[in-house]
Amino acid sequence: MAVVERLGSLQFDPLDIAGRNHDLVLLSRVTGYRRAMTDALLYEERRLFEAYNKGLSILPTHELPWFRQTWDEERLRHEGEAFVEHADLVAEILGRITAEGPLSVTDLEARPPIDWYWRPTNPVRAMFEALAEAGVLGLARRQGNRRYYDLAERLFPEELRSRRPEPREQRRHRLLSRYRGHGLLGRSGPGELWNGTAPSARSARYDGPTRGELLDDLVEAGALAAVAVDGVRGERMVLAEELGLLDAAERDAAEHDAAQSARSGHLANRSPLDPAAAGVAFLAPLDPLAWDRDILRSLFDFDYRWEVYIPERKRTWGYYVLPILWGDRFVGRIEPRVDREADALRVLRVAWEPGFDPPAQPAFMTAFAEALEAHRAFADVGRVLLPRTAASAALRGALQGRLPALGRRARPSTPERHGRSGRRRPAVGP
Repeated sequence: MAVVERLGSLQFDPLDIAGRNHDLVLLSRVTGYRRAMTDALLYEERRLFEAYNKGLSILPTHELPWFRQTWDEERLRHEGEAFVEHADLVAEILGRITAEGPLSVTDLEARPPIDWYWRPTNPVRAMFEALAEAGVLGLARRQGNRRYYDLAERLFPEELRSRRPEPREQRRHRLLSRYRGHGLLGRSGPGELWNGTAPSARSARYDGPTRGELLDDLVEAGALAAVAVDGVRGERMVLAEELGLLDAAERDAAEHDAAQSARSGHLANRSPLDPAAAGVAFLAPLDPLAWDRDILRSLFDFDYRWEVYIPERKRTWGYYVLPILWGDRFVGRIEPRVDREADALRVLRVAWEPGFDPPAQPAFMTAFAEALEAHRAFADVGRVLLPRTAASAALRGALQGRLPALGRRARPSTPERHGRSGRRRPAVGP
């Protein structure tokens, strides 16, 4: 919960290759993290809920009033279209859920497909989705990729459902959550950064406050402060309450770089500010730190693109590749895959940044082994398998003695492999 509160929200993506996106965000920050922790907070304690922020996201439930605008807009749209055209089916769904409790799409008989968004869809699925988009239904639980819905009034307390901040206030809160999550966003950037906030200009379809106006509101209110970053074009924004952290980081970096400049001419081969304490994190593809690819290039000299939806022949790095963060340095990429049949965490590929030599960095190798072991335990598999290539030989040798599960099945790292307790990992990443 501390991580979610700090970041504002976690993007949800159903792909489960090395773990779902939100699980990977938390795994890089919470020692002993297991997916059951978030599932319990979502579906049992209901301290978290799913709604749209930057795409489908996981949010603190107490912030529900500031994210209900999408529900209200979608309800108005569907009441004028889908709920009228499919009134009998909507009544059937609501009647059955009221009488029987949470249901999934498969609990109702399928009907002939209809056009729904970008593809033909079973109208039962379409109306479940529409009722959830409108906030009439909420997600009661997930079983794999199957979603079970219940009435929103059963899932969320009345005081949260009835509270409606002004639309401008809701949009301002969403925009602030974007800056809270990333930490150094500017005034502009790729469109996907701002999904769900506000358009950059008014149009025939939108006459509300623009994103620039909402940003000015946040600056004038003292919630955000403008900063300049050496080597990065344009003004960047940070939470005003975190300016002290920025000042401290600037002092530490200046002292560190002055001490190291004579020993290493290449940034990628320098160690982090405190190598002994720096952890290694495999960042999720939609991790807030990786939202703005432009600043990754200009500030960290790291070029990252998530290639999962890119045709294989056009990929540079691989299908589900994660950035490797060591303290405050991006040092490479890793493509892990959970192979349940082999009871293994398979590492399909590791690629290092130019000039970075992992075996020459003992502190890195120790932290890298710890990150692999944490991922293995999270995946609940018995071993870690590296590629059988000449290029991996040096890495394999450096991990021997540091990673007991390398190539062979390991015993559970703790008695509570499936437990729900965890603590923050303050040494790993931002």
